[in-house]
Amino acid sequence: MPVLPSWLTEPLWDQFSALLPTRPVFDPAHPLGCHRRRISDRTVFDKLLQVLRFGCSYQAIADATCSASTIRARRDEWIRLGIFARLKQIALDAYDRVVGLVLDRIAIDGAITKAPGGGEAAGRSPVDRGKQGMKRSGMTDGYGIPLGRILAGANRHDSPLLAPTLDLLEELGPLPEAITVHLDAGYDSATTRTLLNERGLHGRIARKGIKAPVQATQRWHVERARAWQNAFHRLTRCYERRATVIDAFFDLADTIITVRSLIRRAWATHRWDTRPQRRR
Repeated sequence: MPVLPSWLTEPLWDQFSALLPTRPVFDPAHPLGCHRRRISDRTVFDKLLQVLRFGCSYQAIADATCSASTIRARRDEWIRLGIFARLKQIALDAYDRVVGLVLDRIAIDGAITKAPGGGEAAGRSPVDRGKQGMKRSGMTDGYGIPLGRILAGANRHDSPLLAPTLDLLEELGPLPEAITVHLDAGYDSATTRTLLNERGLHGRIARKGIKAPVQATQRWHVERARAWQNAFHRLTRCYERRATVIDAFFDLADTIITVRSLIRRAWATHRWDTRPQRRR
């Protein structure tokens, strides 16, 4: 069974391969010119999708076609080239052109996940008996499309992460004049309201002591985006120790979420040669 349906993996790979530099099958600098041929980028890309989706180790997913060391080496090479970040930005631009990002309403919230291996983005988790955990402060548009995230230790409070999360808006280009930020009761403070006022943003913040369903309004979109991300088990139980690698996996997951939403929402309004036979 494929890790993702072909109507989703093929457009992902087409765009991903277009960003890759040209590499010879054999290394011309090799003194004998007879060493093993280079593992194809498509094979490594498929392996990374499996690692992301199933959360397995590199050793568990390695086989005769590709070793664990090759997967890690090619992953690091693509991170240095900024391939994952560029792929995510291209997916967001395509979604904005075809469907349109709802940037006049955004939602921000923090989520704690396990990080058994520790690392740069890990800290003592207050909800898991002090074990190592990671917090991501995620931002979505008004529909739930992930716009970015800030990684920190699980012992960090949501409120101090709000400013660096809002800084990610600068990467999205032109923004609406009026933007409403939807936040939960963890951000209910004068510091948060001052921060939003300084940036010219309107805040819709849940009040402490009032039950959430009464005032949830548009904040559920970030909860839905978090559920979409948690379907990728590499993110829910993170064994990566370097923040750059974690960000790369998040960028890849966010790209998949964005492209899947784009195909589903454009299915009824657009036609293309590889359009799925039915809405998935």
